[in-house]
Amino acid sequence: MADAEPLISVSGLCRSFGGVVATDGVDLEVRIGEIHAVIGPNGAGKTTLIAQIGGALRPDSGTIRFAGQDVTRLPAYARSRLGLARSFQITSIFHDMSVLDNVALAVQAHDGHSYRFWRPARTDPVLVTRAMAALARVGLEGRRDHNAGNMSHGEHRQLEIAMALATAPRALLLDEPTAGTGLEESARMVELIRSLKADHAILLIEHDMDAVFALADRITVLVYGRIIASGAPSAIRADPEVRKAYLGDEHA
Repeated sequence: MADAEPLISVSGLCRSFGGVVATDGVDLEVRIGEIHAVIGPNGAGKTTLIAQIGGALRPDSGTIRFAGQDVTRLPAYARSRLGLARSFQITSIFHDMSVLDNVALAVQAHDGHSYRFWRPARTDPVLVTRAMAALARVGLEGRRDHNAGNMSHGEHRQLEIAMALATAPRALLLDEPTAGTGLEESARMVELIRSLKADHAILLIEHDMDAVFALADRITVLVYGRIIASGAPSAIRADPEVRKAYLGDEHA
């Protein structure tokens, strides 16, 4: 069951790029034990929203609170140290490094060490332990010594989540985790995300409506940066405005 108090709380979030309004007074909350999905057509402002929450973009106005603390002006690395981790729409792994080294590097960077002093993970038992625990969590422990560049796209998505989990986050911002995956890989990712729900607050950006309705406790619908509906999946599925703007008859 989700905690009573939201771990992530967004209020009145606005961001424009020239004359284009990307987020327009967005309010939402995410609790531990909850998956809150944000859906909408291309250009709705979903990735801009998650970038603001993660700290990659600063809002023009509005407030972002994490665990009760105002983090609106904090940089991304500071939010990460508070327990906020993000995966990206496009994988951000190092293809010329091993699977284990990718995760260990994420741990090292999170702990505040300079990339200049990076040493292979296998020389640091603390990094190995933390990295292997994260790889086991996503089912990649058997791939630890494989070159990341030789893995499938679905395994890249799993690896990126392992890199996020290795930083011991309380909240996960997942941007299109099933993008580019096949049916089997997508199903595996859905099960992985579901397994993370109990211990994390999860904000999910996703185009795959089957994945969204399989996972989400709440769904917020963005159109042109503005929320047109927010609620339980059953209410969103039945909302005529949502169906007209985005879902279509196949999800009626």
